Formats: sequence, C-alpha cells, structure tokens
Amino acid sequence: MKVAIIGGGVIGLCCAYYLNKSGYQVTVIERNDITDGCSFGNMGYISPSHFVPLATPGIIAQGLKWMLSSSSPFYIKPRLNLDLIQWGLAFKNNANAKKVAESGPHLNNLLQLSRALMVDLKKELPAFDMIEKGCWMLYKSEKTAEHEKQLAAQAHIFGLKTELCSAAEVQDREPEVEVNVAGGVLYLDDCHVNPQKFMQSLCKHLQNAGVEFWLNTAVTGFEKSGNKITAGITLNGKIAADEFVIANGSWLQEISKLLNIKILMQPGKGYSVVYDDLAKNLQYPSILVDDRTATAPINRWLRIGGTMELSGHSDYILPKRVMAVYNAVKKYYPSLNLPAPDTSKAWYGYRPVSPDGLPYIGRHSSFSNLSYAGGHAMLGVSAAAGTGVLIEQIIGHKKNGIDISAFNPERFSN
Repeated sequence: MKVAIIGGGVIGLCCAYYLNKSGYQVTVIERNDITDGCSFGNMGYISPSHFVPLATPGIIAQGLKWMLSSSSPFYIKPRLNLDLIQWGLAFKNNANAKKVAESGPHLNNLLQLSRALMVDLKKELPAFDMIEKGCWMLYKSEKTAEHEKQLAAQAHIFGLKTELCSAAEVQDREPEVEVNVAGGVLYLDDCHVNPQKFMQSLCKHLQNAGVEFWLNTAVTGFEKSGNKITAGITLNGKIAADEFVIANGSWLQEISKLLNIKILMQPGKGYSVVYDDLAKNLQYPSILVDDRTATAPINRWLRIGGTMELSGHSDYILPKRVMAVYNAVKKYYPSLNLPAPDTSKAWYGYRPVSPDGLPYIGRHSSFSNLSYAGGHAMLGVSAAAGTGVLIEQIIGHKKNGIDISAFNPERFSN
C-alpha cells in the first residue's frame, strides 16, 4: 500500500518513519527542501511537562495587555481576516477551565507516549544529540511560583517527576552561570534534542530505508474519485497513493481548502538565536516563565527563543521581539556572556496553532483515505513520535494506543 505524506517537517517525517517501519510504501511531498523551517529552529524540547494546552483561562486578558507592547511575548497583527476572526472566536470559546481540564489528560497521554518512543528512536536512528536531564520552569515572582507549584502537583497526578527548588538550589545546578530567580520547578522526565540534527538523522534514515522524497514540490490540487483521493497534483507531476496524510504544519489550512475542508489554524511565528562555543554555558534547558522565553543548551552550544506572533506568513522580522528574548535571558542569567544578536539574522518559524491548543490527529470523514497530523503549536518535536505511531495505527485500521477523540480534525467544522 502506498501512502503520500504532504509535509516534510518533524511530524511528517515521524509519520513516514513508523509507516515505513510497518512496510508501507511512503512518499513525502515537501514544498521546500527540508533544510529549514519550524522543525529546525525550535527549542527541541521533548516535554511531558507541557500538558496544559495553549488556550487557558486568563490568557485572552493577558494577551490583550501584551498586545499593547511591541516587545511582549504575544502579538496579533491587527487585520480584517476571516480565518483569523473565526480562529479567534473558537480560541475564546476554548480558553476556559472546563476545557483545559478535559484536554489536559489527552495531551498528557500523547506527550508521554512520545517521550517513551524517543528512547527507541535514539537507539534506532543515526546519532543525534538527545539530553535526558530534565527542564527548568524558572520564575521571578511569588504569584508565578504558586502557579508553577500547582502545575507540579497536577504533574504528579499524571505520573511525572518534579523537584521544587529554591533560588539557591537552582544555582547549585548551574555552576557556570549566575542565576537570578526566586526559584524553579525541575521536570525530570523532560529532555531535549538539537532539532536540526534530529531532522537530519530522520531524513538520512528514511532515505536509506527507501522512502521517496518529492522536494521543492508544492501540492496545487487533488484528483478524487467518489469519497477517495486518488492523486495529489503538483507542478512536478501527479502522485498517486492509496492513503494521504496532511502534515504540513502551519500551511495545513491552505492545503485543506483545496479539498473544500475547513480547518481552523493560524501560524504562530517564533524567533530564536544560536550561540556557539560558549566558554561558560547552562547545564539545563529552561523556560523563563514570567517572560515566556526558553533556553536549550547542549555542551557549548545554546539556543534561546520565544514569542508568539500571529501575523500570518510574513518574512518580516520584528527586531524588538528578538531583543525581548535576548533581554529576558540576560535578566535571568546576568553573567551569561551572550553578545546582543543581529536581529536581521535571527531565525524565525511558524508554529501551527489550533484554537484549543490541541493537534489534529485522525481521519477526516470527507474522504475515506485522508488523515490529518498537524496543529501541534509549540509541541511539534515533543509530540512527533507519538503522532507518527498514531497515524500508522489509523492507516492500518488498528486500535489506537491512546484515546484520540480530543484530536478530531473535524471538531471545529460546524
């Protein structure tokens, strides 16, 4: 059986990995050349700790305040856009305590499944950096401290291991760099990878395993027969397949429109900056909670990143937002020797953000051979392996290892 996967990011490649492993003939169709994109420049977190979806109580009020500042962690470019308006209304309806309580266990199941699978991938794929020592949630204010302690208590219910640490205890674990915080929670189950090396490792393995790649190939339409898709149409020719998987990240909405399928999605632009050969570096990755900024160290290498900018697919870089990431890191790690970045050379990528912060994983009723794997927001790398396994189970008509009802691609179709 032949499976065509539209999208060559980390989600698409993990789907290809598990389908190929089960004996399917797999073709990956990618509009670029798999050398850049959100799967390459993100923080590389594998984070069971991120079981709270993006749409949470209070985030709209906080977001409105942040929008008044050009350097805030969250920004929506004001514009009359029907897709954005529909997405925003659905986001508002899902940003409540009841929905978060319902969604958390489902997201936790997906993240824990992926975390377990990464252990096997580390053994099976060509070598890539994977650091298994945990991740900090660091805070400066007492209000944030109380919130993080409540989340740690919830994490224990899900079976996650955490350590609540004072400022001195945080500093003890970071011997090379001064840390200026009130305290932190260390999530011991978390790990992180160099996402570029992980993607390169996946690509190399899939090529050697016989997966076919159509690169620099945009899908412009589909051929259909009854309730089945028979081929994807591209400028480079047609690709016939028995099953189709849409896994093209923040462009998922655009490709769906070619099938007259409504999918609510917004590209959430994030920025990152990389430093090499640091004489003194962090020992642990960290999320600087009060400033919504993240760090990811591996040996002498460090990536810093953050922000959520809903401005559509735009090549424009907002320098103040890049500098806000840098300034936050310096605030928490004042002795860390990081030159101010050239903002024009900062990396940026688009996270695929659904209105409830949950991915779209599953078959779509419009076509009997169409499945979705996208909308993972900031959890693409974290949830990629689990998503790949679920897609293989769906296409193989197997029972899913976890309940995927919360990830229904048609949940916003009405």
